[in-house]
Amino acid sequence: MSLEVASASSFDQGVASPDPLLVDRWTRESPEYPVELHDLAHPPHELYVIGRSSSLSKPRVAIVGTRNSTAYGERITRTLTRALVRGGVSVVSGMARGIDGAAHRTALEERGNTVAVLGTGVDVPYPVGHRLLHRAIAEHGLVVSENPPGARAGKGSFPKRNRIIAALAPVTIVVEAGFRSGALNTASQALELGRVVAAVPGPIDSDQSRGSNQLLRDGAVLIAAPDDALALFGISAPKDAPPPPLLPDSEQKVWDAIAGGFTDSDALPALTDLTIAECLAAITSLEIMGLIECSLAGEIRRR
Repeated sequence: MSLEVASASSFDQGVASPDPLLVDRWTRESPEYPVELHDLAHPPHELYVIGRSSSLSKPRVAIVGTRNSTAYGERITRTLTRALVRGGVSVVSGMARGIDGAAHRTALEERGNTVAVLGTGVDVPYPVGHRLLHRAIAEHGLVVSENPPGARAGKGSFPKRNRIIAALAPVTIVVEAGFRSGALNTASQALELGRVVAAVPGPIDSDQSRGSNQLLRDGAVLIAAPDDALALFGISAPKDAPPPPLLPDSEQKVWDAIAGGFTDSDALPALTDLTIAECLAAITSLEIMGLIECSLAGEIRRR
């Protein structure tokens, strides 16, 4: 069954939505209802969904973490998500701020599949600041909720949401999580379901990594590189692309300097023996050619 609802973001601004969202309702008897949810002690009686059901057709990974993420956590999330999406894996998360949002956005940027599971109604973006992200996932991925359209978050909404995230994916990766993070709740529910739980190590003096480091101490799979995440799905990392041909000397020096991954652009003059102006010109040229990408923090890496 399908029905049209105006997006909650439009209601918040007091205007009618030009493009109403089409909401489908899946019952346990519906052919689209994910069979993995039957593993739950209390599966949702029905699911409300917006978007492409094909987002559930590929292998899935849940990537979750704290709302109060660090630059390190978001960088690692982007790196892992990019590798997994390019390997054909669909990314499931909760559309929260921080790690969840970084995972969804990266999957969309890579034109991959992503699934957002909400604790509100399927048409109610939460947090409100993720209205545009909600719309993008609805148009290019899949938004899922067991709550009817228009429902607001209540007590227990997010632990209930987390059990669906845990059930949908055979692997849950926690990037950053404090001791009270909802990501730990998702990991706990994944373990109860017999799913694989993995975690990214973080600084031992970082509050955002205390929970994820605890998971590792308790036996979670260590994710020390994108290859570790790919290996959980039996995917081999693609071979590095050959260097681009005939680069000018300055561009070649910058290209060689960033071979190991993300590099702070401020460090390039010392690494390349170029002036700041020469480094900036080389970065601009390489970015125009699509060979590198630059973060807002001033870090660059090969594509």
